[in-house]
Amino acid sequence: MYNANKPIASELPSTGKLLKSTGVAAAIAAGLLVTIVMPAEYGVDPTRVGSVFGLTEMGRIKVQLAAEAEAEKAAEAGAATSAAGPAPALESTPITLPTSATAPAVAATGAAPAVPAAQAGTRSDRTVLTLAPDQGAEIKLVMQEGATVRYSWSSSGGRVNYDTHADRPGTSYHGYDKGSEQRVEDTLTAAFTGSHGWFWRNRTGQPVTITLVTEGAYSEVKRVV
Repeated sequence: MYNANKPIASELPSTGKLLKSTGVAAAIAAGLLVTIVMPAEYGVDPTRVGSVFGLTEMGRIKVQLAAEAEAEKAAEAGAATSAAGPAPALESTPITLPTSATAPAVAATGAAPAVPAAQAGTRSDRTVLTLAPDQGAEIKLVMQEGATVRYSWSSSGGRVNYDTHADRPGTSYHGYDKGSEQRVEDTLTAAFTGSHGWFWRNRTGQPVTITLVTEGAYSEVKRVV
């Protein structure tokens, strides 16, 4: 009734062939795990192959950034739930802006010119931080939604891990950018009214000095960590 062809015993793979195929597949998977996955995801490179293709450094940065994010969340949670002492002292120096960067003067007989909310309160500051090995620090600017800040920061002693982000009541984290650099220059536009800024972690093994220069519409510079 059924004409299904039954395989001949000689056509079926032997137990030895099956074991050999399984062994080859397992060896390939193990090779990929050791040479690609472990270096790229965890920074572990027992064969040194990942270093040749830059995978090991990428994996180490991923691991460090993940650790920084967890440490930062823990620090923020601790600050929010405990009556800890004041934040570390902040060395922030206001920079006098040229007249062209400030709001125009009001004429004696005319009304005050309208200034867009995102440009109101324009200021400039230079903030300097010194980080010991493995130390982290966080600087935040208090900004209104849509406000823009031009900024640049640099490290005196090599690359440092950084995370540019924001928070507000009800939003513990909003990311803008993260990575590992010695200098960054960019523009930040506030996604919402709240605190916007940078977290750095020094993994160089030596003390470094972070110099941050900001210019734009913000009302306060504060050190959170």
